[in-house]
Amino acid sequence: MNAVTAPPQPQRDDEQPVGVRAYAEAEAAVRELPGLLAGPEHPPQFRAGVTAGYSWALGREAGSPVTGVDAGGVPDMELLTAEIDAAVVREDEAAGDPATRDYVRGVHAALAWVCGFSERRV
Repeated sequence: MNAVTAPPQPQRDDEQPVGVRAYAEAEAAVRELPGLLAGPEHPPQFRAGVTAGYSWALGREAGSPVTGVDAGGVPDMELLTAEIDAAVVREDEAAGDPATRDYVRGVHAALAWVCGFSERRV
């Protein structure tokens, strides 16, 4: 019988940068998300976008949440800001699609904090 094993996870370094944040700081922000996103002012798709943005920025997802780019781990600042730019464009394109618009707004909010463009985590 062959055992199924999980794929190897990238080595974590608490001082590794995630945008302008330390990895540990970004990881702590993710742990606080349930409380930050609990209110009715955050629709489900916005919450999903925030979660996807943080997961990709921390190197936990292969494909970026808007463009699908694989960073091969924690994306560098260039990839993070390119994904923010793509989110802005996609949000404009999704004006008539509230679910997509909310998702992309969530991605943008997460990545803007990671990159230091905002001090709001969501």
